[in-house]
Amino acid sequence: MDTSTPSSEDPIRALLRASHQLPATGVAAVVTQHARWLGAREAVVYLADYAQHVLVPVPGDGVPGRHELTIDGSLAGRAFRRVDPVLSPAHDGPATLWVPLLDGAERVGVLELVVPGELPPELEDDARTLASLVAEIVVTRDAYSDFFSRLRRRRALSLAAEIQWDLLPPLTYASDRLVVTGALEPAYDIGGDTFDYAVNGPLVDLLVMDAVGHGLPAALLAGAAVGSYRHARRDGLDLPGIAAAVDTVVAGQFTGSRFATAVIARLDLDTGVLRWVNCGHPDPLLVRDGGLVRPPACRPGRPLGLQAAEPDLCQVQLQPGDRVLLYTDGVVEARSPGGEFFGEERLADLVVRAELAGDPPPETMRRLMGSVMNHQAGRLQDDASIVMVEWRTGREEQLQP
Repeated sequence: MDTSTPSSEDPIRALLRASHQLPATGVAAVVTQHARWLGAREAVVYLADYAQHVLVPVPGDGVPGRHELTIDGSLAGRAFRRVDPVLSPAHDGPATLWVPLLDGAERVGVLELVVPGELPPELEDDARTLASLVAEIVVTRDAYSDFFSRLRRRRALSLAAEIQWDLLPPLTYASDRLVVTGALEPAYDIGGDTFDYAVNGPLVDLLVMDAVGHGLPAALLAGAAVGSYRHARRDGLDLPGIAAAVDTVVAGQFTGSRFATAVIARLDLDTGVLRWVNCGHPDPLLVRDGGLVRPPACRPGRPLGLQAAEPDLCQVQLQPGDRVLLYTDGVVEARSPGGEFFGEERLADLVVRAELAGDPPPETMRRLMGSVMNHQAGRLQDDASIVMVEWRTGREEQLQP
């Protein structure tokens, strides 16, 4: 592969040109080459593992050797957590700049750039642009290669988890009025929990689902349910109609006492009106002005697959700055070794404290799931997933490259 470039050509534009037929296995080497033309002595791409515990270096020809770095205990991890470049200044030696890799608002990993001496002022802006392009290249190559997926797994994924991860949308989305971010555990062995969303103009569709059971049977049920949800949503059905369509598919394809609980919601970004149907699932929670707010009482329907009557349509008016939490019972019903539930109040309190600490929304979810795992001493009794929807909070600005 010829990665040479004329000295007159901008290195970032040259990288874009080189990327069109670039295989996943060649990404790290080509990024290193073009970063040198920007003035970096060394460049290394790191990707976050599935559980978002460590940053894994991507190998390649001519790429400096590196070890994994912890997200909670390194400068690279700080750049990932805060979604902001971190500089390790030169002290009679090279300086190192850690730049988060963002695909839109989704955190992919971190780019390490080592420069001789002090960091030139113009390099940081170039580094942000380079990191944005690198993230896009990684994501597009990941769509038709197993190279990055293999790197990201620090242990084997169960078959159920493999299916569930391939079902998921990006974990984080942000626009000028909205942030949607989600998380799920156990990352390497998730079974029946899943979520989905779609943003179409001013309307945001949301789903959080818990398929009964564990392992592969639960993942297969969840896969069919999510597929039927997307089909009904794209056909333009209203929320009760979507629920009825999913109910019909689950009931028709899975026998016995197989079902899924779910909240199916739709947010109007122009008005802040949130509507949902509850199919045997925990109700949404609101975090407003630092406290927990319960939406107006609304009768839940039966779980999907039990041939239920059409569920009631629920509604609440959001206020600017509200956070909506959609979650499965594995979050609030997580038990400590002493039998104490994690609970809704603790859930809301963690969201508030994360905001006060300045954490971006996806970091709030990562830390929240870490707290759920710690509450159970690292042993989940049930799958746990959560989606947080922020309407006009201003925190979307933290997720810009």
